Amino acid sequence: MRVALIIFMLTWIFTLARGWAEETPKTPRHPVPPLFAGADKCMACHNGLAARSGLDVSIGSDWQASMMANASRDPYWHAAVRRETMDHPAAQAHIQNECAACHMPMARFQARAEGREGAVFAHIPILPTRSESDRLAADAVSCVMCHQIQKQKLGTEASFTAGFVVDDRKQPGLRPVFGPFTVDAGRKRVMSSASRFVPEQGRHVQDSALCGSCHTLYTNTLGPGGEVRGRFPEQVPYLEWRHSGYAEEKSCQSCHMPQLQELTPITSVLALPRDHFSRHVFRGGNFFMLNMLNQNAEKLAVAAPPEKLAHTATETVKHLQTAAARLSIEQVSLTDGRLEADVSLINLAGHKLPTAYPSRRVWIHLSVRDQDGRVVFESGAPRPDGSIAGNDNDRDGGLFEPHYIRIESAEQVQIYEAIMVDPNDRVTTGLLSAIRLVKDNRVLPSGFDKNTAPEDVAARGRAKADSDFRGGSDRIRYSVNLEGAQGPFSIKAELWYQPIAYRWARNLGQRQAPEIEKFTSLYNTHSKDSAVVLAGAVKTLK
Repeated sequence: MRVALIIFMLTWIFTLARGWAEETPKTPRHPVPPLFAGADKCMACHNGLAARSGLDVSIGSDWQASMMANASRDPYWHAAVRRETMDHPAAQAHIQNECAACHMPMARFQARAEGREGAVFAHIPILPTRSESDRLAADAVSCVMCHQIQKQKLGTEASFTAGFVVDDRKQPGLRPVFGPFTVDAGRKRVMSSASRFVPEQGRHVQDSALCGSCHTLYTNTLGPGGEVRGRFPEQVPYLEWRHSGYAEEKSCQSCHMPQLQELTPITSVLALPRDHFSRHVFRGGNFFMLNMLNQNAEKLAVAAPPEKLAHTATETVKHLQTAAARLSIEQVSLTDGRLEADVSLINLAGHKLPTAYPSRRVWIHLSVRDQDGRVVFESGAPRPDGSIAGNDNDRDGGLFEPHYIRIESAEQVQIYEAIMVDPNDRVTTGLLSAIRLVKDNRVLPSGFDKNTAPEDVAARGRAKADSDFRGGSDRIRYSVNLEGAQGPFSIKAELWYQPIAYRWARNLGQRQAPEIEKFTSLYNTHSKDSAVVLAGAVKTLK
């Protein structure tokens, strides 16, 4: 019995060591200089900018109101990390190190370069005046983080999960920061003296592979004792893009950092107008968190001005409603009291819809009204608490709605989402418990061939065999019994989007911790505004 126990312990230790070998900080082989600086160093010269049209294009204030700047303040992230450390207490240090990689990357990279692990909760609550490490953590994904990333390894597997390369040898005053433009010697001297960084041309900052270093994220599946049991593609929008038709046409930056088609100064000092200037608005999909941050600014230590955050949230929704999807109602007929209608959905994005963090979902809300305006059929109605009527997963966390080809009941809802299971095939919202997806019918981007898709971006569940679910679109048939109802009938279809799905928020509440209690309280307050309509269509049948 004792021998068996010893063998088990040795096997467990070996598995743990093998799974985390690359993540264990090592003693630096050389003295490590300060690698980063606060965004205030950059904002001193890269704010107060206007295009010739008068549009404010200040790099600093645009960034400050983005989710990039607020990644470290995100209360949902705080709660999710706490949940993972509670579920896997033996791996707490490893979990914080991993989760800091993309939300507090400067503090984490500096720590690892010095032979220490990155931390999360040591920097929370956000109080940037405490120490230099706290200031770097508070700045989240900041200027001298992205602009110091070198071209090495980008686009390769080694660069994924924050595997980017930053020179950790050069001293302040000699450290290069890369941008798309050439910089003359005079301006280099001015910027070096003001910021202690030297501007160099590096066109790789406009390459999607740079974004892919953080937006291709793999997590370890952990067992009860913290042992590594698998590897899970937590979010892979870069790989989705790479398998789509957009890879030959548009970069990530072309949509998320739109270029101005006019000469624009990029600095308020020794300004030199530049062509094809990329705005640092970082258009994403998390309007919900932007509004939550703005409406709880003091509680969440938000630095961005409220009017700027409100503008960013509004622009985020506007972008989603114009560039994410199109919806149409086709092939409508009424025979023997049964309404038949096809709803077609077109994905306009360069990745799956939705993409990135698996808490996101889109769904179809379809309603039919009779001649008096009464609802005679409804599928997918959104509720004020953030749940969806008829959704099995919202009702019971162990269940989920399958992908549908045909809907005939109000209890059936077409939800485009990723559903994870643990090694025992139980549905979970725990990232480090997840080992695979049993459902992934997120709408594919144009040019995406699901038959040749790599394993980590493949369609899962019934969508894989659905001939109408293909690159760029999906089509679903609604067959509704309207017998006894009087027309003409009005058919309305809406595509709703929610960044943090009901179950992902509610499952956190099963645990008690300050970060979890803070987020669930905020979610309860704001849940009625947790989703927006991306696209819609109306049809009348006489």
